[in-house]
Amino acid sequence: MALETQPMPARRPGRVSTRGRLMAGLIAGTTDAVRPASREETMPVGLAALALGFIALWISSIHGYMLMYGDAVAHLGTARRIVDSRNPGLQQLGGVWLPLPHLLMTPFIGRMEWWQTGMAGAWPSLLCYILGVMGFYRLCRRMMTGRWSLIATGFYATNPNLLYLATTAMTEPLFLALLIWIVLLTLECIAALKAGAEKLVARRFVFLGILNLFAVMTRYDGWILAAAVWLVLAIQLARSGQFSRYTRSFATFTLLTVAGPLAWFWYNQHYFHDWLDFMRGPYSAVAIDRKTSPPGSQHYWGWHHPFKALVFYTRTAQVDAVWWELGFAAMVAAVAGLYRTLRDKVEMGSLLLWLPLPFYVYSVSYGSVPIFIPQLYPHAYYNSRYGMEMLPALALFGVFAVEWLQERFNLAQPLVARLMPPLAMGFIALNAIGMIHATPLVLKEAMVNSITRMAFERSLADQLVALPPAVPILMQESDHIGALQQAGIPLRRTINETDWDSWSAALADPAGKAAFVIAFTDGPVAKAVKDHPGGLTETMVLCTQGQTCARIYKSDKYGK
Repeated sequence: MALETQPMPARRPGRVSTRGRLMAGLIAGTTDAVRPASREETMPVGLAALALGFIALWISSIHGYMLMYGDAVAHLGTARRIVDSRNPGLQQLGGVWLPLPHLLMTPFIGRMEWWQTGMAGAWPSLLCYILGVMGFYRLCRRMMTGRWSLIATGFYATNPNLLYLATTAMTEPLFLALLIWIVLLTLECIAALKAGAEKLVARRFVFLGILNLFAVMTRYDGWILAAAVWLVLAIQLARSGQFSRYTRSFATFTLLTVAGPLAWFWYNQHYFHDWLDFMRGPYSAVAIDRKTSPPGSQHYWGWHHPFKALVFYTRTAQVDAVWWELGFAAMVAAVAGLYRTLRDKVEMGSLLLWLPLPFYVYSVSYGSVPIFIPQLYPHAYYNSRYGMEMLPALALFGVFAVEWLQERFNLAQPLVARLMPPLAMGFIALNAIGMIHATPLVLKEAMVNSITRMAFERSLADQLVALPPAVPILMQESDHIGALQQAGIPLRRTINETDWDSWSAALADPAGKAAFVIAFTDGPVAKAVKDHPGGLTETMVLCTQGQTCARIYKSDKYGK
């Protein structure tokens, strides 16, 4: 994303004297001034991110980390169904997870080896990580000098949790890249509006509309982000008194922004006969919460309690970003940077980076989205990766506050001021090493929660490999598609819930429609076998601790 640079907006005189001197240095030709980044300085940042990303990919591949998240396996399965199923096509996208991550995997998922290893999901995530790092540097460069921009970018780019996610099929690298670039382009659009650069404003509106559409089609927090960006730019445009000059480009921006939610409503209505199926359907967060909560038990910590949810989410963000108990210091620094931004009115559009905070506080409180981390009760692992969305805000605003501190020390304690950049870089290196040594929280969650699932799916895959080739298998895929993935069985061989017609017919006559039947305890296939046992012979029962049991049946009448 090579973008044009434009003048920085004028700041109010008399409020930030040091920053005024920095801007004066820019006019005088000083290289270490606060200004938009050039392409020449952005490319080395991208190359460094590329190197870090491939190192992380190599480590994840040799240690088998790429498929530890059950959600990563499920994302890969959804993408695979688009090209490999009894009824391939966009109807296989499902109705809860938004479609863009799966569409980005589609060019890679057709290769069986890349599906089995997880590489089909790693390539898009790795690219998004690189673009996110480049965009983050450009964003920092609009608020800080070159040296401190590199330090902030280093803090963001070397985060082990982010590097791990960049090697998986998870959606966080994609959404973080979109969040960063949307905020960056918003700042550029506001600056161009103030400078009267009509063509640049028009282009930014179109680019932002496209990125808003992508964000809306990636995660549901993207809906809030897109709405907030539209509101910010609408206010700026109204204040500028230039609305008539940008009517067409702003209309395009608006149409692209609303196209995502409208398309998703239509998709849910068309394929699932409920335009809000993603919110209240059988695979929604509410339904999963009801299914996993024991009868009569209390809800998770933070349910209908915004303050507890705030404590839980901010603590999760700290542990995701910083090693040991230093996360408290990082949060204090970020809040100080936020205060400086508000006080001095420095690139106010950057406040959009804080949007994940209210979104997840609300989601934990009222949206049936629990988050568990070992540092807080009930000392478990679940959804800890959601704290990663605060990483850009912690990195940018935290370092922004440290730069502010250096500016103050530079007048009274110049030696201390000179030591601050190398000390900050040392902290970043120590933080990365410490997090890796202690095992990053997001990776630790994947390890803990995958133990029983991966063992069960490996055992089931061993049995599936032994089945005769090219015969149909009746099996519910939603929970254990990883077994088919590991066995390398094309999904078009299976009769599953993603093709309603063949699925319904097979449930009514399991032995007549499939050569083999895989039934999980209490699942629809198990019920079908109980109701229609004729012609089926049980050949194997697989059970592992913490997982359901699988019963394998052979049909005695299929094909006869």
